[in-house]
Order: sequence, then structure tokens, then C-alpha cells
Amino acid sequence: MAGQIPQSFIEELRERVPLVDVVSSRIKLKKAGTSYKACCPFHNENTPSFNVNAQKNFYHCFGCGASGDAISFLREYDNLNFVEAVEELAKIAGVEVPRDQRLQQAYDETKPYFEALDAVDRRYREALANHTSKDVAQRYIKMRGLSDEVIERFGIGYAPAERDFVGGQAGDRQLAKLVEMKLVSQKYERPFDLFQNRLMFPIRNMRGKTVGFGGRTLGDDKAKYINSPESRVFHKSNEIYGLFEASRALRSIEKLLVVEGYMDVVSLAQHGIDYAVATLGTATNAENLGQLLRRCKKLIFCFDGDAAGMRAAQKAMDNLLPMYENGMQFSFLILPQGEDPDTLIREEGADNFEKRIERALPLSEFFFQVHTQGLNLDLPEDRGVLRSRVQEILNDLPKSALKSGLWDRLKELTSPRKKFSEPGRQVTRESSEIRVIRTKDIAICLGLYFAPERHQALNDLDITFQSETAAMFVGFITKFKIMSQQDLMYQLAVDQQGYRERFFDLFSGIEAIPEPDIAIEELDFIIKRAIEQKKRVDALRAAKLITSPDQLTDEERSQAQAVTTRISEHL
Repeated sequence: MAGQIPQSFIEELRERVPLVDVVSSRIKLKKAGTSYKACCPFHNENTPSFNVNAQKNFYHCFGCGASGDAISFLREYDNLNFVEAVEELAKIAGVEVPRDQRLQQAYDETKPYFEALDAVDRRYREALANHTSKDVAQRYIKMRGLSDEVIERFGIGYAPAERDFVGGQAGDRQLAKLVEMKLVSQKYERPFDLFQNRLMFPIRNMRGKTVGFGGRTLGDDKAKYINSPESRVFHKSNEIYGLFEASRALRSIEKLLVVEGYMDVVSLAQHGIDYAVATLGTATNAENLGQLLRRCKKLIFCFDGDAAGMRAAQKAMDNLLPMYENGMQFSFLILPQGEDPDTLIREEGADNFEKRIERALPLSEFFFQVHTQGLNLDLPEDRGVLRSRVQEILNDLPKSALKSGLWDRLKELTSPRKKFSEPGRQVTRESSEIRVIRTKDIAICLGLYFAPERHQALNDLDITFQSETAAMFVGFITKFKIMSQQDLMYQLAVDQQGYRERFFDLFSGIEAIPEPDIAIEELDFIIKRAIEQKKRVDALRAAKLITSPDQLTDEERSQAQAVTTRISEHL
């Protein structure tokens, strides 16, 4: 994209527009010698570490390391791509961006649509303030407790109950675009507006341009909410309501609360929760998620506690699972039956609602809450149903810690009602804490399969194996001094002593092979415990506690007691 704008123009623009002017239009700067300072807009801090060098047109934060010029600042602060940031900088400079013929043609073709939408947007806002029937909209706003500041921030307007409030005032060129976008119909004698007697919510893209509208009925229309139809500039699956406003309200977006409706977003913002956004009347799909994940990696999905809300939550989960990568955090907040964020936050306040958000179910827990619904896992038949429901889903997931965790959880839920507190030792089941770890023998062998070089750490440790095959596998790796998985595969391939056949069933009892990092982590845990045990035995031997206590002198008994106390403090 950058290549479609002449590099010479970009460099000229960087020199022409003072960085101080750009930054000070977004955050408050304070003069400090030849530079300017502020609290960094890209991370939370109390002491200013964000510096703007006016002479070099360059900024740097000594706290988080953010640095760059006017274009990079606009990209980060306004969440713009490169071309959008150049266009914004050109707008500040009062110049047009030169484009190649293809890009210029696309820009020229979409410009009239944006101009028409902007004119309609202004007309709706003016109607909310000045129209003769504004009281019907003002009463609704008052009932919802919305402030003038929030109304202004979200650009809320009013479409009066008039058939041609928009279409009747538009010029021929503008009317043609509104008809093409299906905001106005010309099937009748006069223009007929799509939105009538509705509170209007402009839908803005990340540049703040209005691309469509959502309208909430102020009467008894069958459709409570309607959206603009798809158009040249508006695609529902690509737009997120409130994302532009959230990026303006917050220094940096650390998390996003995904709700279902326009009024949910606005009401939450009214109560100080500025990170709420909404999809536009469609299930949360891959395009929506891509837009959200470009802004932050922590998403909380909030749905109404009815059947439709649960279906929407499951659909969102199904779409995000294939996109999961390590570092992402997804959770789900299902509200009580009959409640939505708008009503609930007005009833219980922001603090209590924030506590609900904190208690949202992580994806790994919500996944099994959905798929175990209606099953009695004390019955082997139902455990089989659970396995058939989810194993194909898990097989298709990309490699991640989440995938390994879900496999382990599935194994625990579909196995007899037991668990392990550590490799090799069974304990009483406690439903509040469930952890599945393989037996010690299998855990050691799996770890060595993925990281054979770990056998060196086992050489000096006295580890007892319950399985003769497991002990033989460890001895095989030690005997041939195998240091990589490739070497292990080679030694087994050329084996003439029958080892390969003996190890054939070593892992046959495992229902799900863990990810390599999980298996190696379990092996390291076993090695660590074995080392601790060896230290303890060596210390006891040094203190002569292995001999009979009546053979110790008073001084030796005192020394042994001191050693035992020190050991217990560190184990």
C-alpha cells in the first residue's frame, strides 16, 4: 500500500507537518527545555516519560520504548494503517494525497458515498436537537440516562417519523447515492426513507468516517433494531460498532468487551466502561474477530442469558477456536436470564458489572460447559458422547497450550472418576481442582521421546520404575547416548536387538499425546522432585539419621534435628 503513494510526497509531508502539532492535538504536552513531555499514551504511567523532539520531529518513550514520527504516532494512537495515517497527516497539512491511477479511481468512486452519509449523519444529529418532534427521542434518551457528552461522543441522532426526511432534502447526486445504498427508496411517488421514528447510531470505521447506521425504534415497530443494508462502503462483517470510539477514549486498548447491541455499548460507556464494542446484527465471525484481534488479544464475550444469547456465544466460540494462538485470552460472560448489559449496569452500577467481567469463564472452561450440557458424566455412555462431540474439534485446532489443555481436560472428564496430584501418585478426587497428569513412568518416557537429551539429568537419580518396558526405554536412550529425537528415530530404525518391538506398545494406553512442551515440562517436574528427594536423603545420611536414633550422641541428635528443620523449610 505504501508504494501507491509517492515516497517523495511522504517525506515532504513528514517535514511539512510539525510532530508537536500532531501529538498535541491528541494529548496534552508540556514544554521541557527544547523538547516536550507527557505521560505516554501507549502505556499507563504516572510520571511523564514520553518525549517529543520538535527539532527532529521524533518522539520516544523511555518507559515502554515507543518511538517514531508523525505517521507512526497516528498509526498507533488512532489505530490506522499506513495509507490511512498518511491521509490523516495530509488532511492536517491541508493537501491532497497523490495516488496512482488505480487507487485514485477507487478513492474518487467512494468519496460521493461518504459525503452523502456524512450529510445524513449531520441531519439526524440536528433533528435530535431541533426537530419539532424531538421530544419523543429526548424522552427515550433521558429514560436511558445518557449524558450530552456520551451522545456527542457516539454521534447519536434522530430520524423523525417522516417518509422523506432524508430523501426529500437531498440533491440529485446525493439522492442517487442514498438510493444505491438503499437508505432511500424511489419505488413510490416521493422518496421513502428506510429509517423513520428511530434513534440513530452512526457506524464509523477506524478513520471515523460514517459508513452506515443502526436505528432503534421509538414506536412499536416489529423490528426493534435495523441496520443499513450492505453497500459499496458498508459490510457488516467488517465493521465493529464502538471500536472507533473506544480507540479515542482509551490510551491503549488492553481488552475489549464484545456485547450484542448499540445501546449496550453506549450505556456501558455512560458508566465508564469504555472498552465495549458490538458486532452488527450477525454472529461473531472470522472477519469480526480479525478486526478485534488487530486491536488487542484479550476479548470478553458478553451475551444475554437466553437461548439466543447462548447460541450466539457458542457460535462465537466455534469461530474463534481455529484462530487461537498462544498469548490470546478469550472469556465468556453469560448474563442472568432476562438481563442485558444496558439494563444490568443501570440496576447494579459499574463496580458490580466490572466484577462480573472479572468472573467471566475462560474459553477452556466455557468450551466444556457447552459440550457437557445435558450429559451425566458418571455414565460411561455419556462420557462417550462427550468424546465424540469434541475430539474432531480438538484435532482441527492449531498447535497451542490451549489445545493441549483441552485434550487433558477431555481425558479427565471421560476417564474413571480419579485424578493425580503428581506423576505416579493417586489421590482422592476433589471436583473444585482437577488436573490430569500421566503416570510417572509414562511421563518420563514421553518427555524423553521429545527431548532425549534430558536422560543426562536422570543418570545420578535413583528413580524406580513400575513398568519394565519404561525402564528399558530409558536405559536404551542412556546406553546409546541419544541427544535428539532424530537420533532416537535413527537408533530405533537400525536396531537389531529387538528394542523396537519391545517399545511398540509403550504409549498405547494414552488417549491423547500432549504437546511436546507439556510433556517436557512434566519430565522436568519429575526430575526436580527426584533431585529434591536425593538432597534430602544425602542430608539425612550426613546427619546419621539413617542409623538408629539411640546410636546418636546428644550433639549428633541436635545437629540432625537442625538439618531436618532446614530441609522442611525448603521442600
